[in-house]
Amino acid sequence: QVSLVESGGGSVQAGGSLRLSCAASGSTYSVNCMGWVRQAPGKEREEVASIYRFGDSTYTYYSDPAKGRFTVSQDNARTTVWLQMNVLKPEDTAVYTCAAGIWVAGMCRANSWGQGTQVTVSS
Repeated sequence: QVSLVESGGGSVQAGGSLRLSCAASGSTYSVNCMGWVRQAPGKEREEVASIYRFGDSTYTYYSDPAKGRFTVSQDNARTTVWLQMNVLKPEDTAVYTCAAGIWVAGMCRANSWGQGTQVTVSS
């Protein structure tokens, strides 16, 4: 069982930035990737960004809305993942949830999730 705890959500005006953090504990050996998903009111959950590090190689996935504005990164111990979000838009408003799982076909197939943190972007 992997426990994921997020921090860093909040409210910001459009154009601003936020940095989310997620710390993993427990059976972290059972996962090899971490990332973020989000769910806005009335919408389906969508993957935002994820990262997989293998040896000296790093692989990332970004959803189309996240490309060019968000950056996912991970510490060397591979137990903490960050999501730097820049040029935030009102449509980025959602609950952002940290996820961990197994990297398959260029994406992180999550099997563990955190509690989520609210991100609100006002216009």
